[in-house]
Amino acid sequence: MSDGSDDELPPEKRLEASNYRLVKAGIATIPDMEILQECVAYENAHQNRTQILRRLKWKGEE
Repeated sequence: MSDGSDDELPPEKRLEASNYRLVKAGIATIPDMEILQECVAYENAHQNRTQILRRLKWKGEE
């Protein structure tokens, strides 16, 4: 795998975890708005899950 640096995780790694708790952790460790926007775009294009988009919105408001 990579060196473990959270800010290097692509959106698919953050949002396509095997369970919701891992997805929540992936969102919680988003380091900046650029990556947050990439995650929102990825979620809209692939899964479009309301619950995940809401959590991404909350992260952006932090």
